[in-house]
Amino acid sequence: MRRIIFILFLFVQAFAFAQTKQMSLEDAVYGRYTYLYPESMSGLQWMDDEHFSFIEDQSIISESAKTGEKNTVVSLDELNEITRASLKRIPSYRWIRETELLISSARKYWLVDIDQKAVKLQIELPEKAENANFSEEGKFVAFTQGDDLFIALADGKTKQITSDGGNGIVNGQTVHRNEFGISGGIYNSPKGNFVAFYRKDESMVKDYPLVDFMAREAEYKPVKYPMAGMESHHVTLGIYNIESGKTTFLKTGEPLDHFLTNAAWSPDEKYIYMAELNREQNHMQLNCYVVASGDKVKTLFEESSDSYVEPLYPIQFSEVNPNEFYYLSRKDGWFHVYKYNTDGELVKQITKGEWEVTKMLGFDAKEKTLFIEATIDDPLQNNIYKVDVKSGKRERLSKETGIHGGTLSPEATYILDRWSANELPGKIDLVSSNGKVNRTIFESEDPLADYQLGENILVTLKTKDGQYDLHGRLILPNDFDPAKKYPVVVYVYGGPHSQLVTKGWHNQARWWQYYMASQGYIAFTLDNRGTLNRGRAFETAIHRNLGVLETEDQMQGIEYLLSLPYVDADRIGVHGWSYGGFMTLNLKLKHPEIFKVAVAGGPVVDWSMYEIMYGERYMDMPQENPEGYKKSDMTNYVENLDGKLMLIHGVQDETVVMQHSMKFLRECVKQNKQVDFFAYPIHPHNVRGKDRVHLMDKVSQYFFENL
Repeated sequence: MRRIIFILFLFVQAFAFAQTKQMSLEDAVYGRYTYLYPESMSGLQWMDDEHFSFIEDQSIISESAKTGEKNTVVSLDELNEITRASLKRIPSYRWIRETELLISSARKYWLVDIDQKAVKLQIELPEKAENANFSEEGKFVAFTQGDDLFIALADGKTKQITSDGGNGIVNGQTVHRNEFGISGGIYNSPKGNFVAFYRKDESMVKDYPLVDFMAREAEYKPVKYPMAGMESHHVTLGIYNIESGKTTFLKTGEPLDHFLTNAAWSPDEKYIYMAELNREQNHMQLNCYVVASGDKVKTLFEESSDSYVEPLYPIQFSEVNPNEFYYLSRKDGWFHVYKYNTDGELVKQITKGEWEVTKMLGFDAKEKTLFIEATIDDPLQNNIYKVDVKSGKRERLSKETGIHGGTLSPEATYILDRWSANELPGKIDLVSSNGKVNRTIFESEDPLADYQLGENILVTLKTKDGQYDLHGRLILPNDFDPAKKYPVVVYVYGGPHSQLVTKGWHNQARWWQYYMASQGYIAFTLDNRGTLNRGRAFETAIHRNLGVLETEDQMQGIEYLLSLPYVDADRIGVHGWSYGGFMTLNLKLKHPEIFKVAVAGGPVVDWSMYEIMYGERYMDMPQENPEGYKKSDMTNYVENLDGKLMLIHGVQDETVVMQHSMKFLRECVKQNKQVDFFAYPIHPHNVRGKDRVHLMDKVSQYFFENL
């Protein structure tokens, strides 16, 4: 017995010793995305319904979902021999067909027949090509160069589609400042006969002054920045016919500053469907246009709201019935899947309930079963489900608590489930669509296994009116002693489309919070009203009054903190960036008696100086909502400033322009209020790369010195 106890003692001692490594600031900031990032499978994707592939040991490997048998598809040496290239590693690839592999690297594209070990197609783009978009059916690459659109063809020729780019005209690039789910400006047609593209005219938008201070003589490098209530750019959608070489523009009509979003081709290439939104963003029409003429055929349906309508997903046509399509909408208050026909008639609402569909993964061959990701069981989780289209009956396929993301095999026999959980950095399970977990194909080792970390605790609070749950995360200091009093640093964001607290790895904590915990601080974060995955009412509660309910909810978190006997009420600080910078100012200026120290990064100070698409969605125009803009203008609270406040801003910020900080600093000077300020030359809206260590050292030291 004595021997067993002694061995157990040695084991416990060894375990304790193994977890004594302290997290440095470089570990927390730079290491998080580099040397301490969890390993995963590279290039993982389905080849066919039974086989998936991935990159391993400088080769593309295939594995049978049924048997687990592995084979080398092609090695790097073979790939270089086939393509006559000098690739140093397996580049980005995707399967076009069962034996056809598209390889792309450094503006070069090869379509490789794996069975024949031969190149079927090779396309090389010019050095300055951007926004490349490969057409599988058309065997061409559409791309932009400067502000014009081109296509590179399989015969080696390049055609210029537009020639009016420049002087405020931009072709083939993203529009509406990447809002409404827009991430690009080129839409190749299903059969490869056409290229649809955005044309943006921003000549009426004033040049906003940015300066490159790193030149020998500082250079003026203006950008187009449409501010709330001012003139907005005009967008049209062009359709280029590859055979005829002609371009037709859709007749989307007036007003010219409305938003064209979520373009989708019909399977037969005869029509384009778009969700069009008015400038006020409270009325959406799903419209259909004839490709050949650009004429508007009809409006299929409309959605209106007292707050705003935000189309984020293009329609997806049925592969069983080409006259039907699926649409993901929040029209009943939650994101759900609807089935319509091309006359605009609702065939069926497929999913329903007080939870969000976060992604449609696909259907089985007969479209009797829909596979989705959703928050059905818990808004802090993302799980994979299958739904019977006819009955609506659901079954959860991802069994473990966490954040799951699925990739459906072509015929929906299997799902690759990538997921993480609080104590699990990453795992990939192979799941059959009948719900059985066939096997784990990869599990990440924990890169933080040797680190001593503060305890990470999820908390649930209530809004002041008791209507909603608020979810938060508390990280206690290393070597926590409940008999001691500790300072607190609140990390806040709080804006739409964000969720900082989940049941993913470490409950989605930033490692900087662990670093602060190692320095003797409690780290706290709360998701307030306005944030993601809680339904439309929860999100739109902040409409026209940004900063009001969010601050009220954050103070519920403070009330909770003050109830804890080990929290030092005289030493509470707050830090956030962008919307979080705005929230940091709200908290510091509206509750100076609570927040002793604050660091606001890239803060929105006055929403009238923010861009149209995002700003007007949540605040309407300044001329329509003067009281709301006044209440959300942080300069109106400068008189309350007490204690320590630092503002930090990127000099080249094109998102929250430097004007915000300048306006705030000027008001501080006028009122004789002392405030600290630091600027990061060359950096845009956030500070990335190794310079981020400098940023977070600056933030940390400010708390060390003043809290």
